[in-house]
Amino acid sequence: MPRSLFGAAHDLPLWLEGRHIGELDAATRDEHSQELLRRADDADSPTVRQGYLDQVVLLNGPIAESIASRYRQRGIDGDDLVQVAYLGLVKASQGYRPGEGPGFLAYAVPTISGEIKRHFRDFGWVVRPPRRLQELRSQVALTRSDLQQEKGRPPTSAELASELGVAEGELAEAEMADGCYSAVSLDTPSRVGGTAVLADLLVDETDQFDHVENMAALRPALQRLTERDRQILLLRFVRGWTQEQIGQEIGVSQMQVSRLLTRILGELRADLEGGARFSAEE
Repeated sequence: MPRSLFGAAHDLPLWLEGRHIGELDAATRDEHSQELLRRADDADSPTVRQGYLDQVVLLNGPIAESIASRYRQRGIDGDDLVQVAYLGLVKASQGYRPGEGPGFLAYAVPTISGEIKRHFRDFGWVVRPPRRLQELRSQVALTRSDLQQEKGRPPTSAELASELGVAEGELAEAEMADGCYSAVSLDTPSRVGGTAVLADLLVDETDQFDHVENMAALRPALQRLTERDRQILLLRFVRGWTQEQIGQEIGVSQMQVSRLLTRILGELRADLEGGARFSAEE
């Protein structure tokens, strides 16, 4: 590339005069980025080298901002995301070695995305789920995109779980982690047009009288369940076993355990609601 295309190390490249950086196509941007990086690599002075690296960051700023925009509305301020994206771009400009790999952008884009994802992992969780769910959630997002492109439609939960090699119950847990990025005010109405707020629905775990009343109402409902149903509840809610562990214990699949729990809890709810209506009528 002719040297006349570039000014001093701290100046904008001369070929940018009268042009908007955002108008450049990827090939042109990558070509000029690599020339700047080669000059930075050959520079004798740290100041001159840094000047060329600054030009690389300036030249690829729109790329960093575009990547940051993909992660907006997920619980972290947009300006913070842009700053993190630029930090990833700076790291990419410093870490790239001219002549190695397919090109600068092929190196910079995953570096920027990785920096943003690390920021979410470290600072984005209002409620922090286990690390395995955080990592699985990221894999789910990537795999869903790949499968949708491959199949031409959104993949089913079964297809996602099969592709990732996990149980559907574990997949559901990972997808529930999406709600951990932002918190909802306790003053939020519990339903549209209602007067009750979420705080009114919270259980006071320190209220011993409520515990006694709840246990008194629950005991007869539990006794009406089969021994197997009571065992499932014991393993899940007292011993804290996973659905997969329960399935291995009673000889059924994890999906069957999920359905059994849904049925059992539905029966308990109906039993308790029926008892409440009976008491009110008395």
